[in-house]
Amino acid sequence: MSLKHVMELYELMDSIYVNGEVVKDYLHNIDSSADVTVKTIKGDNGSTDFVRVLVKGKNGKSSGGNAPTLGIIGRLGGIGARPEMTGFVSDGDGALACMASAAKTIDMALKGDQLEGDVIFTTHICPTAPTLPHEPVPFMNSPVDISVMNENEVDEMMDAILSIDTTKGNQICNHKGFAITPTVKEGYILKVSDDLLHVYTQSAGISPVVMPITTQDITPYGNGLFHVNSILQPAVATTSPVVGVAITTESVVAGCATGATHVTDVENVVRFVLEVAKVYGAKKCSFYDEKQFALIEILYGSMNHLQTKGNEVPAHEQ
Repeated sequence: MSLKHVMELYELMDSIYVNGEVVKDYLHNIDSSADVTVKTIKGDNGSTDFVRVLVKGKNGKSSGGNAPTLGIIGRLGGIGARPEMTGFVSDGDGALACMASAAKTIDMALKGDQLEGDVIFTTHICPTAPTLPHEPVPFMNSPVDISVMNENEVDEMMDAILSIDTTKGNQICNHKGFAITPTVKEGYILKVSDDLLHVYTQSAGISPVVMPITTQDITPYGNGLFHVNSILQPAVATTSPVVGVAITTESVVAGCATGATHVTDVENVVRFVLEVAKVYGAKKCSFYDEKQFALIEILYGSMNHLQTKGNEVPAHEQ
């Protein structure tokens, strides 16, 4: 059970004074030797702290082993929109779930339950992020560009990625809890992983919920196309398979809304991603069918142009 870490980190992050070093100190209070790094980057709209946590596995690549490495990314614009909004915003759930997952994994290892493969957790901490107009409800923006976020959150060591993102500001996934997306790899939207669906049913205790996505959603921000949110932006910066873990609600909730974090839903996400980490590192979970992917590329060619901004479109046509 990871509810303790979710609640403690929520109280820690619900502050205008929080930064990456505060989160690092929290994780070091669990294990002083935890591999945690913080990098501050300034943008046009302020600054944010990128946090990276490496939890080594028994047979992890960082120790010379051959177990695959799972990346868990907490995607968001910011954990707060001060001074426009007072308090922790809905969009912050991605960072909360990611860091709570890191805390639980560190705690597990101390108790003798070290995972087989390495797990890399990345997110960023910004309590004063700007907002952005979007339909049907406003988005949270970020002080830095999405390319900067991908550069600091998508690690080349990640063999597969779970991208956690608050996904409440839409009318297409009306479920309170969380949903997973189909696997995205190199511009292709592939079938939903059967292994991940099984983990979902075991950890959530309900039938799996799948978040619908479109071609627009897997293209880079800034190309003029509509995106449901940034949940699959990591997929434009890697050849590894990416699956979105969407924290969802029945009603449409703005990313900049406060008082909208449901800690039990966040805890469900933490348990899900950790159960995936257990089986993925043990080579008992696949994000996609390698033979099917090879065949689709033979039949239809590469789709990695969808990982770029494409042909330039005149401003009046955007």
